[in-house]
Amino acid sequence: MDENTGLFHGLTVVEFASVLAGPSVGQFFAEMGAEVLKIENLKTHGDVTRRWKLSSEDSATSVSAYFASANWGKKSVCLDLSASEVREVVRRILAKADIVLASFKPGDAEKLQMDYASVFQINPKIMYGHITGYGSQVPRAGYDAVLQAEAGFMYLNGERGGPPLKMPVALIDLLAAHQLKEGLLAGLYKRERTGQGCYVEVSLLKAAIASLANQATNYLVAGKAPERMGSEHPNIVPYGTIFQTADGKELVLAVGDDRQFQSLCQVLGKPQLADEPAYKTNNQRVQNRDSLNLQLRESVAFFPQEELLAALVERNVPAGAVHTIPEALIQPLAQPQLLLNAEGKPKGVRQVAFTGQDSLPLSLSEPPALGQDTWQVLQERARLTPQELQKLAQNQLIFPSDQKIEN
Repeated sequence: MDENTGLFHGLTVVEFASVLAGPSVGQFFAEMGAEVLKIENLKTHGDVTRRWKLSSEDSATSVSAYFASANWGKKSVCLDLSASEVREVVRRILAKADIVLASFKPGDAEKLQMDYASVFQINPKIMYGHITGYGSQVPRAGYDAVLQAEAGFMYLNGERGGPPLKMPVALIDLLAAHQLKEGLLAGLYKRERTGQGCYVEVSLLKAAIASLANQATNYLVAGKAPERMGSEHPNIVPYGTIFQTADGKELVLAVGDDRQFQSLCQVLGKPQLADEPAYKTNNQRVQNRDSLNLQLRESVAFFPQEELLAALVERNVPAGAVHTIPEALIQPLAQPQLLLNAEGKPKGVRQVAFTGQDSLPLSLSEPPALGQDTWQVLQERARLTPQELQKLAQNQLIFPSDQKIEN
């Protein structure tokens, strides 16, 4: 395989998805070499995240910062799927595609004849990845913030005694995206063996419940309903706890065993603390977390952050600085994860975070302006003539070719 083309070179992905979950999967396949055709609704001006802009963003461009978080390496095809002649054109593309990514609202895929059953009739090898809110049988759209609340994440997030909080990223969307990637990759393996495509459905609710991990089993096994604890960990102490250093900076400890706790106490100049009966084992530290955290806060406050972190790392005690986003992104080890624009400036984040012989980072095109590839894709993939394209454009069924494209 040519290392410059990617493992999935030659694979065609048709994306009928918007916002974050489905588009994240689309960008994953683009980063791995697939051609990703993003089908956008002409009537609603494309993916809604194109208009989710910060106050500092240019109102004229169709590529917002949010849109850029999950749409690198794609081609934008903007058309009106409600028109039968347009649906027929799209079906020509689907007949030779490999993967469909869909996040239609309940019932919409069937109305448009873009559901799995309809696509399977023209392409039995199709891999159809469908993201729903609560499952295809539940006529209710899913929204990340609502699912964070309903799946218990929002209840758990926040300070002890404080109100529940939404997490600052659309975590449920991202969890569902990872689940769909896994399902589609499993389906591709099956197709290699059988020649048959398949339907893979991931609901936001199931993805969220599957990710409750130890918080769910703390209740199911131990019978204790989890409560808000700030950044504290219910099973380990000190783990996730934030401490302030002498120079007013913050660091987090993630001490997972007794040996690490002993090393921590030695670095802090309090070796005797690790031998106290109340703190000698993790179980005892969990039972006496408040008194232990008080003593640790007093000790940490004597050290500058950089000096203390260096000493902890040297002794293999898990600890780290609490970074702002700009500080996180300028870390040398974070640089390979950033996507660069034509001027060489970092303007995006890669979805692929693993490394291997078949996952070498590819150069990706920047997130597409709305409809910028419509005519090219319809000519190449659906074999439409310039005259046919012009007629569809005159009838306002596809994105006009002569409209100025902002990027």
